[in-house]
Amino acid sequence: MEISLKTLNEEQKAAVTHEAGPLLIVAGAGTGKTTVIAQRIGWLIETGKAKGDEILALTFTDKAAGEMEERADKLLPYGYLDLWISTFHAFAEKILKENALEIGVPNDFKLLNQTQQWLLVRQNLDKFDLDYYRPLGNPTKFIHALIKLFSRAKDEVISPADYLKYAKELKLNADSADFLKNILDQETIKALSKKEKKELAVQEIKKAEEAASAFHVYQRLLLENNALDFGDLINYCLELFKKRPAVLAKYRQKFKYILVDEFQDTNYAQYEMVKLLAAPRNNITVVGDDDQAIYKFRGASVSNILEFKKDFPRAKEVFLNQNYRSTQGILDLSYKFIQQNNPDRLEVKLATSDKKQATSDEGQTKKFSKKLIAQNNEPGLIRHLPFETVDDEVRGVLKQIVDLKEKDKTAAWSDFAILSRTNDAANYFVSVISQTQIPYQFLASRGLYNKPVILDILAYLKLLDDYHEGPATFRVLNFPVFGLDLSEINNLQHWAYKKGSSLFRALQAAVLFNEIEEEVREKFKIIVGLIEKHSRLALEKPAGEVVIAFLQDSGYLQALTKEDSAASIQAVNYLNQFYKKITDFENSSADQSVKNFLQLVELEMEAGDAGALANNLEEGPDSVKIMTVHAAKGLEFKYVFVVNLVDRRFPTGERRDPIELPDSLIKEILPEGDAHLQEERRLFYVAMTRAKTGLFFTSAYDCGGARRKKLSSFLLELKNVGFKIQEEKTKPGESLLIKRQEKIGGEIPEPELINALPEKFSFTQLKAFETCPYQYRFAHVLRVPVRGKASFSFGKSIHSTLQQFFDLIIQRSSVVQIDLFGDKVQSSKLKVQSLKSPVSLEELLEIYDNAWIDDWYANQKEQAEYKQKGK
Repeated sequence: MEISLKTLNEEQKAAVTHEAGPLLIVAGAGTGKTTVIAQRIGWLIETGKAKGDEILALTFTDKAAGEMEERADKLLPYGYLDLWISTFHAFAEKILKENALEIGVPNDFKLLNQTQQWLLVRQNLDKFDLDYYRPLGNPTKFIHALIKLFSRAKDEVISPADYLKYAKELKLNADSADFLKNILDQETIKALSKKEKKELAVQEIKKAEEAASAFHVYQRLLLENNALDFGDLINYCLELFKKRPAVLAKYRQKFKYILVDEFQDTNYAQYEMVKLLAAPRNNITVVGDDDQAIYKFRGASVSNILEFKKDFPRAKEVFLNQNYRSTQGILDLSYKFIQQNNPDRLEVKLATSDKKQATSDEGQTKKFSKKLIAQNNEPGLIRHLPFETVDDEVRGVLKQIVDLKEKDKTAAWSDFAILSRTNDAANYFVSVISQTQIPYQFLASRGLYNKPVILDILAYLKLLDDYHEGPATFRVLNFPVFGLDLSEINNLQHWAYKKGSSLFRALQAAVLFNEIEEEVREKFKIIVGLIEKHSRLALEKPAGEVVIAFLQDSGYLQALTKEDSAASIQAVNYLNQFYKKITDFENSSADQSVKNFLQLVELEMEAGDAGALANNLEEGPDSVKIMTVHAAKGLEFKYVFVVNLVDRRFPTGERRDPIELPDSLIKEILPEGDAHLQEERRLFYVAMTRAKTGLFFTSAYDCGGARRKKLSSFLLELKNVGFKIQEEKTKPGESLLIKRQEKIGGEIPEPELINALPEKFSFTQLKAFETCPYQYRFAHVLRVPVRGKASFSFGKSIHSTLQQFFDLIIQRSSVVQIDLFGDKVQSSKLKVQSLKSPVSLEELLEIYDNAWIDDWYANQKEQAEYKQKGK
């Protein structure tokens, strides 16, 4: 193994080769921080400072962890497979799975997402002693707000007991003159009568008591249901490390070096966990940029990166400011803009603190600068495009994209990004671009249940559960695969209205009507036959089998995959995500029926969950990307359009949490300035620094409301630092109405489809391709869900049984530590347990029963035969 430092600049080398002790790497946008982290991992291993499994690298998303691991794998030879590179939550989950019983927490817990948390509270609402937070007219109104409160409390390591103590102290201080100062401003307090002040105090105490009690009940419900939420993972890890010194010592000894990526996005609890693990060596490297801290709504604390130097005053600092992405013009404008957040920025804080220290120490100061230096010294294309109406803005942006692509022959559609502050603003662009020939991809994080292909499947499943579902019947009749004309469907619907019948009953009756053309009658007969067949199947089989039966029996899947179009590939992608949703449901539910699955989807939609969407920029068509600025974090594009830059849209007005965590419980250091406006500035800075060569700001004076909109205050701030704001409104141009059948600037070819080629192929994949390339495409490229086989279920059951059997043997003969609960780890006191209690036949059969997979058997008889064969 040989880690090459030749490709690194001086600052990167200094970061990679830092010997020991705390290290703060301030990595500006586009400065190659992922490369630095991967190279540092490789360098630590190559120089013998640590083995692969003695380095812990933490980040925030699975994608970032995967990218970091991939970079490290390429640097290391085969054999370094024990790298601990993961998200904070995945790391904490792994620790708890191994050690949770030490603190009385089950180690076989289920991990609940936000929607599952909502469902847990919703289904147990009567167990919560709520009055104010459970209005009679809308009893579920505050469930989301309560869950958000519990999450924020866990971010700050606040337990239910802490919150109950706060509520009691609040009640004791109700008569204090300062009681209302934490709630209202001085002028409002003066305007209140004595009676009003007393009533307000009583109400605030009641709300605090309800919130504290609800937090306590919620935590009890989690444990009763053998479940944890994401906040619990970090908090229970902290509790484990604090209460069980032996466990903490084991992991401290294991991890000689700790690296944290995107450190500005850590919350208080995560930082506390990292500090505990790093001591006493404190070989901790944190990489971050306070100017890109944009996740306050998720509990991230920008104060962590500002506090790092206070916690580790002798920490080495490395500023990465060589930018490999943008032109100098874009970087200069971005830097001038973000300085509006001074003096609460790290650059200023570090310079100030080091100046004080230098005065008392050696009398000289270091030069701190986060001004980024570009490899590309060109000014770049930076423009403001104002429009009269939002419709003009959308069409004008699309025209600019087409014009730029014509001029820049090297540009692909995927070099263009439209970034908005919210999904609502992005939706307007989607609605227009979908009527054009321009290929696009809307990278929303939610909305799976609103995709046409998923709406189709949900409609069909509803028919299997309730024949009188009129809208579902109408949608199913409109499936292209059934070949019905709209006039034929309308005639059937008219007859149903006339007879006072449901549309489905009319469909059943129409099969027997001789007055209807035989061809149409045959189509109706096919549809009725499929529904009746799958209704019977739905009574016996799990939801996943029913969905696959519909897709294959109806010809829907064949029609969907007939063409290699961008729309077809995307639809199959949504279908795969939906099928995974069904699989997850089946794995976690005793009742796997269609009926139960539909009830779950309805509850999720009631909770405001439109279905999570997984987006992969590396796969799919070459297309213009439309997304929020939050979703664009970590990405880069040749041309970026930051849209909807008007007052109250970007920056948005501050939306406070319906139930706020009391300031007296918050442990993070809050900024002195306007925290919301500062975060919005950082978000705007992130948007600007996504651009390589072209950056466009667009706005519209008429957004459909009664009043004309003012320009965004951020545009005015840019003007104050020298950027020219265009006064004359831009004309969208005649080529705006770009219908699918029309041409814009000539022929627009079908976008190239990008399907990432795997770096490794399994024997099964190669065999599938050799047998039938089309089969390979279905199974391994499109990953279309297919009907399973009884033999596969049987094989998996046997494999799982044997794996658990051998794990149990290893566990009973493993090396165990005697002093498990002691304050000190006495590594010398180890003994090997002999296998005194081998696994009995009864235990093996119990494992077999629990591991048994009952999917894809033709009937109960066949399943019983297979199961007996396994014994």
